[in-house]
Amino acid sequence: MELTQPWPWYVAGPLIGLVVPALLLFGGKVFGVSANLRHVCAALPVPERRKPGFLRYDWRRTGLWNLVFVAGVAVGGFVGIRLLSDSSLPLALSSDTFAALASVGVEDVTGFVPRDLISWGALATPIGALMVIGGGFLVGFGARWAGGCTSGHAISGLADLQVPSLVAVVGFFVGGLFVTHLLLPLLLS
Repeated sequence: MELTQPWPWYVAGPLIGLVVPALLLFGGKVFGVSANLRHVCAALPVPERRKPGFLRYDWRRTGLWNLVFVAGVAVGGFVGIRLLSDSSLPLALSSDTFAALASVGVEDVTGFVPRDLISWGALATPIGALMVIGGGFLVGFGARWAGGCTSGHAISGLADLQVPSLVAVVGFFVGGLFVTHLLLPLLLS
């Protein structure tokens, strides 16, 4: 069975919208991905006295379900890309997006991600290394500073009507627009 189209927004959106409040209401669970690094570090076999206070907690009680969730995301992503899709098809993007990518030198858009941006060859360039390493640092630092990642704030935080999550989500969108329209064209030109 080969799935070449994503689920329509009117199916996927309500499913996500119903799962998160159900997790909050019935399980007391908050959805988010960035806290998993803390759970993994807390699970390392290091004597408690040697762990920083930040990592001294019962990760099995608070984080095990989230670690299982993230493992499911990884397995689901692998199954979706490797087993259920045709990676020879070009990305399903608008002609305007193809033109915008071509204008900054991104030509190879076959497969899941543009190989001109995401590949070992691209990483070996100074700009590629800056984008991956610098971007990874900024995402990790930002998620820690904001008290959660985009999925945690945009899905759980907004479902819980938290004003700080609304502020964070607005910041994520402003930052994304800045990078997409100003910084990325500057780096790729």
